Amino acid sequence: MYILSLTTTVANRNDAERLARALLEQRLAACVQLDEGVQSHYRWQGALCAETEVRLTIKTLPALVTRLQAFMGEQHPYEVPQLLWHIMAASEGYADWVRGEVEAG
Repeated sequence: MYILSLTTTVANRNDAERLARALLEQRLAACVQLDEGVQSHYRWQGALCAETEVRLTIKTLPALVTRLQAFMGEQHPYEVPQLLWHIMAASEGYADWVRGEVEAG
């Protein structure tokens, strides 16, 4: 039994909660976990940057990755959002729950 876990980051809790609610309402995710206080260090447009962000970990089905990418392209506040995903083995019960909470079509 497999699920997809996608992570992204945003600048603040309000943006994170807005995305989480929309993902759940549109049944693109079964669960969205928010981790506050993530420190991101990166180079952007030639400058070194360090920001505190909120990480979202989105649990869904592999079949929804294209729809998730489209959603993030429209809804994510960043010009170039981090979208990282991997397929994970999951217990049968958890995978069944995820499947029941999202629309794979």
